[in-house]
Amino acid sequence: MGKIARSFGNLTIPTLAVLVLTGLYNATWYLQSVTGLFGYPGSILLVKIILVALLLVLIHVHNVHFGKRIVRLAEEKKFEELKALRRRSRLVSTTNLVLMLIILFLAVLLQLPP
Repeated sequence: MGKIARSFGNLTIPTLAVLVLTGLYNATWYLQSVTGLFGYPGSILLVKIILVALLLVLIHVHNVHFGKRIVRLAEEKKFEELKALRRRSRLVSTTNLVLMLIILFLAVLLQLPP
């Protein structure tokens, strides 16, 4: 599991970086200046930026904290601790999924006419 997670991480980190950079570039279509974040559609974009930042933090915490500990506990055969840690890991994963759905919904809102 640890080997798969590391190779998946090597793919996802650059992919996330590209998505964030292209998202920032595309944001220039909606904004004429930074003050545009406080009117429509900038306010939707501002919420989306905050949620993406929160999502990236949660992904980092999940990968660094939970991922390494899960691998270590599995190797040490500490199954009770592993079970509890996996429950918390699933909670973070579910939160990530909900945030992704909200971000997707906000992206659709940005495409609707005012």
